Amino acid sequence: MQALFDEFPIIRDAFWLTIRLTLASGLVALVLGTILAGMRVSPLPILRGIGTAYVNVLRNTPLTLVIVFCGLGLGLVLDVSFSESLSTNYLWLSIIGLSAYTAAFVCEAIRAGINTVPVGQAEAARAIGLTFGQNLRLIVLPQAFRAVIAPLGSILIALTKNTTIAAAIGVGEASLTMKTLFEAHGDAVIQIFAGFALGFLILTLPTGLLFGWLAKRLAVVR
Repeated sequence: MQALFDEFPIIRDAFWLTIRLTLASGLVALVLGTILAGMRVSPLPILRGIGTAYVNVLRNTPLTLVIVFCGLGLGLVLDVSFSESLSTNYLWLSIIGLSAYTAAFVCEAIRAGINTVPVGQAEAARAIGLTFGQNLRLIVLPQAFRAVIAPLGSILIALTKNTTIAAAIGVGEASLTMKTLFEAHGDAVIQIFAGFALGFLILTLPTGLLFGWLAKRLAVVR
């Protein structure tokens, strides 16, 4: 346990970076996933095709490949840069990769929520002159989000754990820090592992409980 106390500032900073990765990627993925869900239920075949292709490709591509592509492909080959600091630049590239990957799952969750909205409500909205966009924004999506709060919570928990893949391009989040501490404190591997496991439990368990409570509190009564 002494190793955990000695290295606590480093561990704290690593988990803070994990939280930042999760929140930033989750917000971007929610916006992008909502747009994709709208495309997938759009009356325009080209939008449905683009949305479907995106979801199918990203969901069936390993996240490690997505992150490595963002780090090496965008960062080194295409020279995409957000900051002069290499660590900050890779942080933002990781957010792009995590957001793009997670958005595919958010899209499917929201699309499932859209399918729970009675067809008659959408038809009534069209009857009073609402456009597809207005119908989606004012009638369908508010009910769809309330129906999929629990699945969105599960996706956020998965995203929290998926941030560990950012270590593949050198982002110093929790898992990379844990590996570094393993090398520095070889006699305390079990204690360090238990400490980091507890840290992830502290991050994910309250999230699950909160979204479970919200799902019951905001459930749509049919």
